[in-house]
Amino acid sequence: MELAYYSDLAVRLVNSEEPARGTDSLTSVEAVRALFGESQSAARRATDADVTRLRSVRARLRAVFEAAASGDEVLAVDLLNALLIEFPVSPQISGHEFRDEDGRPKWHMHIADYAANAGAGYAATASMGLAFHLTELGADRLGICEAPPCRNAYLDTSTNRSRRYCSDRCATRANVAAYRARKRLDAERSASPPRRPSSDRPDRGARTGRTADTAHDSIPATDR
Repeated sequence: MELAYYSDLAVRLVNSEEPARGTDSLTSVEAVRALFGESQSAARRATDADVTRLRSVRARLRAVFEAAASGDEVLAVDLLNALLIEFPVSPQISGHEFRDEDGRPKWHMHIADYAANAGAGYAATASMGLAFHLTELGADRLGICEAPPCRNAYLDTSTNRSRRYCSDRCATRANVAAYRARKRLDAERSASPPRRPSSDRPDRGARTGRTADTAHDSIPATDR
């Protein structure tokens, strides 16, 4: 199965909106068609009604990524299962697009699109692709970018599961921000007056205005 391609459909849809920045590129049928990428036959079926349909699916897919990123794998699976039930797929064996050196088909699994409309077809393939990604690689491979204000979704394909940002641009911005924060903290510490050591503090007699000698002189002669 073209796992990477199908799961990327989910990422592409979720990232068509950036809530923290107040931007949304999914505003027209042309934007819907652009989401399909190379699948032009499915894209041609899109209508204005699919804008609303996919916006609803987008919010639900984002919830899957957010649950997985927060460590709640059970919730992520439950949310994804609900999408799979609502938007079922029809897997088929395909080989017409791939040929080996002898001209024979390279058989592979393909998600056939028999949905009633383009939006439902997109939701079905995106949800199934994400489901395969989650079960094959782990829920912790679904992430939300940690570089504010970006909250884009991403699929972690790193060897050590260390990815935290959706892109190199966000990683660089986060590293620069962290460096500047450390520099500010160092500058604030340097500007603060040094604390006086405890040995420089006046003794108890000095604080009360009495020295040890005056205290000694105040003792009656009969008690010395």
